[in-house]
Amino acid sequence: MRHLTKLIALAALTVAAASCGTAARDSQSPVYVVINALLAAQGNKPATFFGSLTSDVITNVTTPAPCTAVVPCPTVFNDLGQAVLSLALKNIGAAGSPNAPTLNNAVTITRYHVQYRRADGRNTQGVDVPFAFDGAATGTILPAGTLTLSFELVRITAKKETPLVQLLNNGVVMTTIADVTFYGKDQVGNEVSVTGSIQIDFGNFGDT
Repeated sequence: MRHLTKLIALAALTVAAASCGTAARDSQSPVYVVINALLAAQGNKPATFFGSLTSDVITNVTTPAPCTAVVPCPTVFNDLGQAVLSLALKNIGAAGSPNAPTLNNAVTITRYHVQYRRADGRNTQGVDVPFAFDGAATGTILPAGTLTLSFELVRITAKKETPLVQLLNNGVVMTTIADVTFYGKDQVGNEVSVTGSIQIDFGNFGDT
C-alpha cells in the first residue's frame, strides 16, 4: 500500500513538473506581458471606459440633422476596448541584486484576437455568440513603462448578424465574456502573448 501511495505521489509530481515546464516554454522571451486593466466603451461614448460593457445593438441618435429627438436615426456603433499593458521579467534575480530589463526586452504588440463565450456553455459561433475575429493594433511596451492600447471589441457586423440581430426586438439581454488575446514580439524576435477577459451584456437598451 505504501508503495502504491509513493507511485501516486510520484505521478502527481511528474504531472506538476510537466505543467510548469510547458508554461515556461510558452515563450522564449525573458519577459512576459501583464494586463493591468482591460476596459470597454460604448461606440456612441468612445471616451468613457468601464470594467464591463453594456453593448447596445441599436442606438437612436438625435444629432446631427436630419436626426432629431422627434425623429431619431437608428444607428449601429462598434464598441471599443482599451488595454493597459506592462512588462515583467521571468527571472527577477536575487533579492540583493535584482535583474533589470533592457530595451531588447521591449515588446511590440501587433495583433489581437477576440472570442466570445457564455457561462451556460452554449458557445456556437454565429448561433449562441458572435463570431470570433482577429484585428490589428500596434504599440510598444517599454521595459519601465506602460502601453495603453485601443482596439475594436465588438464589430458593427456582429450586431447585424445572429445572435445579436435578434436582440433588436425580443427584449433579451445576452451576457457573454470576451476573451481578448494580444500577440507581439520582443525586440529580438521572441513571440509573446497574453489573454484577458471582460464581461459584455448585449441588448436593445434605452438611449440617453
